[in-house]
Amino acid sequence: MATEPRAKRRNKGAYLSHAAKKHRGSRELEVGMQGLLITCNMNEKKCTAEAYSLLNEYADQLYGPEKFVEESNSEGEEDDDDDDVEAALKKEVKQIRTSTQNHLRRFQALDSGANNVVFIRTLNIEPDKLVHYILKDLYATKKKKTRAILRMLPVSGSCKAFMEEIPKYFETFLEPWFKVPKKATFQIVYKARNNSHMSRDDVIKALAGVVIKLNAENKVDLNNPEYTIIVEIIKGVCCVSVVQDYILFRKYNLQEVAKNDIEEKWKRNTSSLPPESDGCQESKEPSEAKEPKSKGEQDEQELDRSVSSGKEALQEQKSGE
Repeated sequence: MATEPRAKRRNKGAYLSHAAKKHRGSRELEVGMQGLLITCNMNEKKCTAEAYSLLNEYADQLYGPEKFVEESNSEGEEDDDDDDVEAALKKEVKQIRTSTQNHLRRFQALDSGANNVVFIRTLNIEPDKLVHYILKDLYATKKKKTRAILRMLPVSGSCKAFMEEIPKYFETFLEPWFKVPKKATFQIVYKARNNSHMSRDDVIKALAGVVIKLNAENKVDLNNPEYTIIVEIIKGVCCVSVVQDYILFRKYNLQEVAKNDIEEKWKRNTSSLPPESDGCQESKEPSEAKEPKSKGEQDEQELDRSVSSGKEALQEQKSGE
């Protein structure tokens, strides 16, 4: 009997300690955040270090060097003898705000909720603008500045990953690109990680319906869309962004976009030619040879067909009404 209270106290203390540690360390991707999803190849620490270096380099060019708020004690020394309660409260609030700003960097790595994916939260930064700026420079210079980073996808908005929430959120989110009088060609790219309750086809059709609802003249273009709607679902969070030059910049893959176009095209074309020839088969120039389709390309084509079918269904529904 004497051991029962002791056991209860131990269990309660362990629980509270665990809860406190979890609360203090719960720095992970949440609904409402903006930032970047960065995929890597089995080395998240190196990926994070490369991301910080690359992002700060280009953010300095776009936004200038990062400015840190330094707390000043000069005003506090003058008010030390002030007994006014209101002034004291204002002083304390100011100190708390200053301390908070000191700890909030413009880039902060958080747990994404998926393996081989790093999430970098941004502060006072436009993620889509910054990523496009980086890819544009890498595409032009062909300089490889990273090894661990594969793809860098901006997250301009996020909502709960439920079918009840997604269409409502996207109706407002997509307005700057697709609402009348604006119109554009588009495609939708979808990926889900550690989430089993979302249907890819349902999400694609719902988003296509939202785009058409904003302007019936918006059209699907799989070859050269003006905008690509990127949807990345991780656990219970749906991350979204609208980007340009998605195909030109090799699906926002930093390794691929920095490769030499001529060399890569020649290698792919020569590897697709048959090993033997009887001299009678019509030859093709490297620029005309077709590349074998990868599984990712096949999956993306299936998604595009879902977008088209969803659009046609909505148009038929409108005409029937």
